[in-house]
Amino acid sequence: MNLIRINDINAPELDVFARLTENQLRTFNGDEPGLFLAESASVILRALEAGYEPLAMLVETSRLEAEAAPVFEAVAQHCGPEKAETLPVYAAPHEAVCRLTGYALVRGLWMTLRRKPEPSLEAFCRGKKRIAVLFDVVNPTNVGAIIRCAAALGLDGVLLTHPSVDPLTRRSARVSMGTVFQIPWTRAGREESAGTNLITSLQAHGFKTIAMALTEDSTSVDNEQIRSNEKLAVILGTEGTGLPGDVIRACDYRVMIPMYHGVDSLNVAAASAISFWELMK
Repeated sequence: MNLIRINDINAPELDVFARLTENQLRTFNGDEPGLFLAESASVILRALEAGYEPLAMLVETSRLEAEAAPVFEAVAQHCGPEKAETLPVYAAPHEAVCRLTGYALVRGLWMTLRRKPEPSLEAFCRGKKRIAVLFDVVNPTNVGAIIRCAAALGLDGVLLTHPSVDPLTRRSARVSMGTVFQIPWTRAGREESAGTNLITSLQAHGFKTIAMALTEDSTSVDNEQIRSNEKLAVILGTEGTGLPGDVIRACDYRVMIPMYHGVDSLNVAAASAISFWELMK
């Protein structure tokens, strides 16, 4: 490895770890498809296994022997010995890394990697039978948790509207425990995401669309008739406001999770786990 001891936390080569926003990383130097930042050994390992190209690494010196060692081995295995020898690895004590990143609870390992092009909506839909659709879900924790549920419960992929949080943001990827690299996903374009356009497109690709919403005609998620459809898209809305009314009306089904004690809603990630489990039976 190309180990570089950090003496100056203001060095410009460290900007990608601390001073660039995630939007700036996504358009770094105008490159396509840009960069992203992965945090923690488990997330980084899954990104490397999925074929993402590593560009640089920041690590606490106390973690070089233990947590970082499997990462170095993975770089050599998946990217070749030359990449393992030349990859810049910036090392500093815990206190310096916290000052640099601004995070007192830093995971000790950060890596910048090059993004992959996101597939088009048509390419994403091809061959899939069960997908989750995140409609304007803007909380990165919820996005990461839903993706983890989708991967664990056997869905074929996750589709996000354009305003939804990028699944490769640091927090989303970490909350997903790296499963964002194990299940296909893509984001629809601005026009594809507008109004009910995405619902219409999914129906044109043969999906029966399910709005997770509490309405007068909602049926229980435990519904064999719905489950028997060959292709299903589960539409989940943002925390608090849920799905827009026109989107709910445009869907083929409106589905709810029966609840007790006067509770009328669940966190969207919890709701996703229940609905995925029922619909995958």
